[in-house]
Amino acid sequence: MATMLSGAAIMDAAILLIAANEQCPQPQTREHLMALEIIGCKNIIIAQNKIDLVSKEDAMKSYQQIKNFVKGTIAENAPIIPISAQHDVNINVLIQAIEETFPTPKRDAEKQPIMFIARSFDVNRPGTEVKDLLGGVLGGSLKQGILKLNQEIEIRPGITIEKDGKRSQKPIKTKIIGLKTGNVELHEARPGGSIGVQTSLDPFYVKSDSLTGNVVGLPGQLPPVWEEFSVSTKLLERVVGAKEELKVEPIKKLEPLMLNVNAAATVGVVTEIKKNQFHVKLKIPVCCSKEDRITISRMIGNRWRLIGYGMII
Repeated sequence: MATMLSGAAIMDAAILLIAANEQCPQPQTREHLMALEIIGCKNIIIAQNKIDLVSKEDAMKSYQQIKNFVKGTIAENAPIIPISAQHDVNINVLIQAIEETFPTPKRDAEKQPIMFIARSFDVNRPGTEVKDLLGGVLGGSLKQGILKLNQEIEIRPGITIEKDGKRSQKPIKTKIIGLKTGNVELHEARPGGSIGVQTSLDPFYVKSDSLTGNVVGLPGQLPPVWEEFSVSTKLLERVVGAKEELKVEPIKKLEPLMLNVNAAATVGVVTEIKKNQFHVKLKIPVCCSKEDRITISRMIGNRWRLIGYGMII
C-alpha cells in the first residue's frame, strides 16, 4: 500500500486493472480505488483484463459487477475497456481511450521546480575504476517548474546523521550532470512523465533507493522539513482493503500510524489527540507543504490498511 500511495502521488491519471475471471471488487481493488479518490486522481480508465479466460456471458457479468462497484465513486463514468494483455486484444482501443480520456494537464513553468524522488540508485557496475565512476541517479517526477543541466539542486530531508545517540537529517546539495526520460537525453526536464537525474553525488548516498521519498528543488526554495506536525483528519467509515467489513475505530494516543505524503512514507506515533485532529512525531522526517494531502494507514493484522486522510494544520 505504501508503494501504491507513493507512486500515485506523481500520477496525473490511472488505469484501474480488474481481472474478468475474479469476483469484483477484490479487497486490493477497493483499496486502490479509495486511494485514488483520496489523492484526488479523477482521470481513470478501467481495464477489464483476462477476457480470454471467460465466456462472453461471464465477461458481461464481470462488466456489470464493475459498474456496480464504481457507482457513486470518482470512477463511475470511467470507460471500461475489455482487454487480453496476454494476447494483445484491444490494446489499441485502450491506447485510444488513454488519448481521449487523459488530457495533458496545464503546467506553470514559472514555478520553482519540485521533484518527488520515487527511486535512487547507483548505476556503476562492481569493479568500476574510481576515475570512471558515475554519480548517483535520482528517479521520479517533476510536480512543477523546470530542471536544467548543470543546475545546483538541494535534496530534502536529505541523509540521516547519527551523533551522540541522536538522529537528524542533513539536506544535500549537488549538481545535475545528466537528464533522461526513457533513453532520451534532455537539456531540461518539465512536468509530465518520469525522469532520471544523474548527479555528482557519491553513489553511496543513493544506493538501494535510500533517497526515495525525498524532494528535489533549487537551494533554499523547497518546502519545510517536518519532524512532527498536527493533522486534521477525515476518517473513513470502513477499513479499506480488508476482507472483513471492519469499522474504522478512533485514532488512539501512542498508536503508530503510517503516513504517506507525496512520494514519502513514514511511521509516526500519536502524541496528542483532539477532535478531528491529532499530533504525531515522525520516525523519518518528511519535506512537504501544508497543502499536500496526507493519507493515514493503520496496522491491522500484519498489514497497513487505509483508514483516512488529512492535512497539516
